[in-house]
Amino acid sequence: MTCRLLSCCPYCATADAGGAGAAPPPGLRYEILARIDGPTEAFDTFIVAAEAPAGFDVPRHIHPGIESAYIVTGGGLLQVDGEASRALKAGDVAQIAARRPHSFRIGAEPTRIVSTYILEKGQPIAIPV
Repeated sequence: MTCRLLSCCPYCATADAGGAGAAPPPGLRYEILARIDGPTEAFDTFIVAAEAPAGFDVPRHIHPGIESAYIVTGGGLLQVDGEASRALKAGDVAQIAARRPHSFRIGAEPTRIVSTYILEKGQPIAIPV
């Protein structure tokens, strides 16, 4: 399934993830590569590939579970509430705690990210804050 996305960790709250979401801006795309029941009955795991254009600002949002992200190409500046900002580039990884507000500013190159989300069952992938 290919969809428009607001971020590497989208405002997308697709039907696959349990709800309706905010309308994303043009130019952002994501694909749910896999949806897996578990690791326990209370959670679902999603593996998502996302692409964002150079210079795009991903607004603050949260996830109802843990996000583990791998920067495939490009990069940018990750801002997580309560932590120092971090520059990420291709090959870097980041993990963001459940319900921790964060944003991502894409750098000078288009960026592709693959993230694994372990989410509370029935919740959207991301929620704007």
